[in-house]
Formats: sequence, structure tokens, C-alpha cells
Amino acid sequence: MIAYVKEKLSAYNAPILRFLDNNSGTIWRTIVYTLGHFFIAAVCVWYFTGAQFLMAVTDAIVEPLINGAWYFVLDKFWASKSIDR
Repeated sequence: MIAYVKEKLSAYNAPILRFLDNNSGTIWRTIVYTLGHFFIAAVCVWYFTGAQFLMAVTDAIVEPLINGAWYFVLDKFWASKSIDR
């Protein structure tokens, strides 16, 4: 997927390509984490609160997107500290 995006953007935006090259591992881990969180959050909200399924899914999408962005920042920080050692 990242290779496809890189190919489509190669003629137009070198900074995006550098970002994808420099962060591909973090991007993939962030995507996997966020998709898993969608599922976990929907089930938890539905089961524990008795909310309607549509409301649980809405929460399950919005909240993990914010967490996914947080994870990306955290992973970049963590990786920068690991390299320094």
C-alpha cells in the first residue's frame, strides 16, 4: 500500500515520499494498532454500556483515530530515544 502511494505521488511531492520512506515501519504499526482498536472499542462500548450498535461503532472509529495519531507520535519519540542509546 505504501509503495502504491509512493508511486502515485512520486512526480508531485518529494516531501511526502521522504516522510513515507522515513516512517514506513511506524505507519504500518499505527495502521494495525488503529484497526484493532476499532474492533475492540466497538465491542467494549456495545457490551459494557448497552449502547446502540451504531453509537458504539461511531465511538469506535473516532476515539481510535485520535489514539492512532497519539501512538504515531509516541512511537517516533520512543524510537528516537532508542537510537540515542
